[in-house]
Amino acid sequence: MDRRKALKNMGMSLGYVVATPTLISIVQSCKTENVLEWTPDFFSEGEGSVITHLVDIILPKTDTPSATEVQVNLFIDRFADQVMQKEQQDFLKMAMGKFTDKALADSNKENVADLAPDDLEAVLESTLKISKETRETNEKAVQEFMAAVAEGKDVKLDDVAARFAFANNLRGLTIWGYKTSEYVGEKVLAYLPVPGEYVPCGDTEELTGGKAWSL
Repeated sequence: MDRRKALKNMGMSLGYVVATPTLISIVQSCKTENVLEWTPDFFSEGEGSVITHLVDIILPKTDTPSATEVQVNLFIDRFADQVMQKEQQDFLKMAMGKFTDKALADSNKENVADLAPDDLEAVLESTLKISKETRETNEKAVQEFMAAVAEGKDVKLDDVAARFAFANNLRGLTIWGYKTSEYVGEKVLAYLPVPGEYVPCGDTEELTGGKAWSL
């Protein structure tokens, strides 16, 4: 599936975004922020650089803006800082560390801030382009780890599964943040702020040209 088709169908694959006051506040604050002067709230500056590179690898600029052009990197940082619970924040930091450790080792670099898009793309591709069986194994490992943590057990997650968890979650957050942005909601997805005629069983191609609804 090409990128434009994927964007049209985002709403169908991710469901509806709940417009809580916190999420609305995050989206509104990102709109007024200068992405070139961005200082992360949750991530370190080096980690923020990694997130910035990765979201544009996941959703690069084509005939629609790149992820950073609609400030998805800011959205993810503030979502992690303001919405995620402490256990989720800790898991995100741990899993991201495993991902960047792999990128540093493979590129023979020492500092996270020095990681280039090519360094990160190689790890992202090897982490996500896996067999169904490997994916299921990783998902099971993550589920068992989270269950053990919830029970207060001192456990560790396999590095491969941790990298998968980070990459998979980041991809989901990137798509969600992109879909939530004002530009994509109004210009890429089907946008109708004032509801019109109710059509209970209409064909998506006929009603929206194959686009998912942004609202």
